[in-house]
Amino acid sequence: MLASEPSVWRPLAGGTDVMVTFSAGKLSHHNFLNIWQLSELRGIVVSEKEIILGALTTYSDILSHPLVCSEFPVLAAAAAETGGVATQNRGTLGGNIMNASPAADTPPALLVYDAEVELTSLRGARWVPYCSFHTAYKQTLLAQDELLTRIRLPRSAAGMRHQFRKVGTRKAQAISKVCFAALADRHGEEIRIAFGSVGPVPLRCYRTEASIRQGQDYAASLAAELSPITDMRSTAEYRMRVAQNLLAGFLNHEQ
Repeated sequence: MLASEPSVWRPLAGGTDVMVTFSAGKLSHHNFLNIWQLSELRGIVVSEKEIILGALTTYSDILSHPLVCSEFPVLAAAAAETGGVATQNRGTLGGNIMNASPAADTPPALLVYDAEVELTSLRGARWVPYCSFHTAYKQTLLAQDELLTRIRLPRSAAGMRHQFRKVGTRKAQAISKVCFAALADRHGEEIRIAFGSVGPVPLRCYRTEASIRQGQDYAASLAAELSPITDMRSTAEYRMRVAQNLLAGFLNHEQ
């Protein structure tokens, strides 16, 4: 259907974001293809070097999987911070990616875990690095005839220090003002940093990571990489200060 009628159909999974938009009277698209029952898009497969999560993996699926929680605690923490129990039971990892909100909770976690996403169409399947998937606000590399089918995470973060922080107006069920994910080894030779809600897309901060490894002014590098805005939830100045404080706290081993 996606191939035969390009741009007509939009896949619908858990519907947690679509229903919010619908209730607000802002739903611009009206032709949805329900993919909730596609068993091929479900399941978490573990191999020696990686795990692969189906696009319909829910937040509750993530939180109930022992290996994901132990080896990918940043992703588990992000899942726990996403909405309430009802949303966690219905919302999907693929849907969170495809909604393409810069304020989403799981994308920073996927970025620090070097995720890849599989895009599938009648033409075949391709894997693309998640760090390049979001091209602009609400825009992605997904072609009109493609479906996000799987997410792949390498099992390369063993022994590293993990941290996820979400700053919002409330303790729960709040859209983030700033979202922060980070990994670092004990010797400071490897560090991965990602943010949400501080730019048009979820951002992996490669230049700031390099500055930290080289002992340079990481606060200045971070300020150059981030581009927060002022909106109804917060100000650009607040977001920048919080982002710098979160990074400083992580580097100083604050939990």
